[in-house]
Amino acid sequence: MYQRKTPEDLECGITIAMKVFGAKWKPCLLDAIQRGFRRPSEMHREIKGATPRVLDMQLRELEASGIVGKCQSTGFPLYTEYTLTDLGHTIMPIIDRINEWGLNYKEFLAEESPQSISL
Repeated sequence: MYQRKTPEDLECGITIAMKVFGAKWKPCLLDAIQRGFRRPSEMHREIKGATPRVLDMQLRELEASGIVGKCQSTGFPLYTEYTLTDLGHTIMPIIDRINEWGLNYKEFLAEESPQSISL
């Protein structure tokens, strides 16, 4: 298993937060779960531009961090659903603010240079 050569700075809240939900697709996954997309296949369709493998890997990391919970059915057909834990719900105001900021910044970009936007 991988061992870090330098210790992590656990005194910085930003470092800790970025470790938990700072990957490229984790905020999108959390937003999708909050909006009602529970199954991995639903999230794969909802989040365009990310491969299913990467999304699944980041879902496992969120689960290991205690941000999402995983529920697997025992009946037929077998399926997996993810839900936000109590800790995960505390992150959602931050994710919502990031989304709000991004939408406002998108308007700024549109005013500055409409040709250069490829969102």
